[in-house]
Amino acid sequence: MNMEEEKRHTIVVLVDNEAGVLARVIGLFSGRGYNIDSLTVAEVDPVHKLSRINIVTTGTELVIEQIKALLSKLVPVHRVQDLTIEGPHVERELALVKVNGDRERLVQALRIADFMHARLVDSTPGSLVFEVTGSSDELDAFIALVEPVEVSRAGIVAIGRGDMILDGVSQDRE
Repeated sequence: MNMEEEKRHTIVVLVDNEAGVLARVIGLFSGRGYNIDSLTVAEVDPVHKLSRINIVTTGTELVIEQIKALLSKLVPVHRVQDLTIEGPHVERELALVKVNGDRERLVQALRIADFMHARLVDSTPGSLVFEVTGSSDELDAFIALVEPVEVSRAGIVAIGRGDMILDGVSQDRE
């Protein structure tokens, strides 16, 4: 395998839910010229005040290892996991997609949405808004087919399959 080959990685990070943590994580990427393709963050454990950050980035094996090592050294980070190499995982993305047009165009969009399991969440006489969830490729395909006037994508969320668990409570820093 070529060490210089760039590959897409999904990295999840369990951090303390406190002000400035996300800025430090983003600063780690931007300060070194690394790009973030997708970023989502939310509190996942209110009792222990922990948030989960899902980061999708592309880089060589060396760059990805550097990113993981740097993330692990940040003080509020409890756990870093590269789902891409650690085993099977599930990734999903959410998008709101707005289609404008005449009745014929909107009926066609409804047919495509039905076929691709998108959900109609808002309608006016001249527009429809769909909620689409699935892989990034599935969202890309839906968007290409309906040719929307506006798209809002939430970013990728991911979780390990089976026994793979991102658990930072029992592995807190000493």
